[in-house]
Amino acid sequence: MTKQRLFLSLFLIFSMLLQAQYTDEINTNRPGESMNAYAVGKQVIQLESGFNYVKEQYDKNLYNTEGYSINLNTRYGFWKEQLEGILELTYQNDTYFSQAGNYHRDGFRKVALGFKYLIYDPFKNYETKPNVYSWKANHKFNWHMLIPAVSVYAGTNIKFGNYPFMYKGEQYGTLSPKAMLVTQNTFTGAWSIVTNLFVDKIASNNQTIGFIGTIAKGFNRWSGFIEGKMLSGGYYSDTFFTMGAAYLWGSSFQVDAYVSQNMKNTPNITYAGLGVSWRTDTMYEDYMIRSPKDKDKKEKKKSKEEKKKDKDKQKLKKRLDEVPPAKP
Repeated sequence: MTKQRLFLSLFLIFSMLLQAQYTDEINTNRPGESMNAYAVGKQVIQLESGFNYVKEQYDKNLYNTEGYSINLNTRYGFWKEQLEGILELTYQNDTYFSQAGNYHRDGFRKVALGFKYLIYDPFKNYETKPNVYSWKANHKFNWHMLIPAVSVYAGTNIKFGNYPFMYKGEQYGTLSPKAMLVTQNTFTGAWSIVTNLFVDKIASNNQTIGFIGTIAKGFNRWSGFIEGKMLSGGYYSDTFFTMGAAYLWGSSFQVDAYVSQNMKNTPNITYAGLGVSWRTDTMYEDYMIRSPKDKDKKEKKKSKEEKKKDKDKQKLKKRLDEVPPAKP
């Protein structure tokens, strides 16, 4: 079966069975690779982990790799509601087969520490008022939803000791920066679109520019998505397509599954995996920000009421002054 037929079959299955979950209960990035724009919340700790099957096959049989990886992402909201710290860990264990010989590889394929900050939320201080005279007006498309939430991410990759997963000739230091722009649109009908535009391993000889786009659709507790990722780097460029499903189990626990395939055959790469997301929000600090506009309205309203009271007092005093004194 060709790649195109495989992905067409998977897409039809997911379309029939998986109406993706869109929920504010647990704000997780799994099982896709894109980051969403919103933070987990102040003093909320969230863990996102997965077990993945990894296979790389070169079309000319120069080499192939088969093994597994385990990833754990820890997200923590602090200082402000819009800010979170993210620690990403990926451990890989595989066997590398080549014409020159076979050998075993294991180690942390990815260690990254970064911070994401929500700089714009289109629904903050935005309120829609129902039209009691028109059903059509209440159900028309809300063009405000086309304005995305926007976040920025800044972090660094961290290389520990012996690193067996580098390309031949690739060089970068212990720290290699990464920067990213994140957007997210939320639509009625439980649709959402997330995009990530990033530059990875900045200033190294394998600096990579990438783009990830994710589309999700939700219904009840099920979730499903399709995702595309494009990479252009000094040593490797490719396009990946991913699709997966998730199920929300309670308000703070999610299980998921996914499959991913690239479009090149130098090498042909297949990933598949299962994962979970869990959060603890017992320390969550709720907050309310009153907009300056609302504050001004409240002060204006208060001043008007005070003026009216003062006016009523003066009227009452005037009437009392007009009353003639009682005769002895």
